[in-house]
Amino acid sequence: MKRPKGKYAWTVTVGTKGQIVIPKEARDLFGIAPGDAIILLADEKRGIAIPPKDSFNSLMAKVFPATEDSQ
Repeated sequence: MKRPKGKYAWTVTVGTKGQIVIPKEARDLFGIAPGDAIILLADEKRGIAIPPKDSFNSLMAKVFPATEDSQ
């Protein structure tokens, strides 16, 4: 089966401690290095997502919008 351009799928195995190993191709593609923090998002109906780390700042800005200090 031919995959759409820019779309990827990998399988991972969950270890006994609940850990997964991100495949090397995915780490290289998204610039994930040892010590990087990864955000894991989950929705009971839609599943789990690991967005690119560059999206973290924009996500936090949406979740915690800047407000003016009224003091």
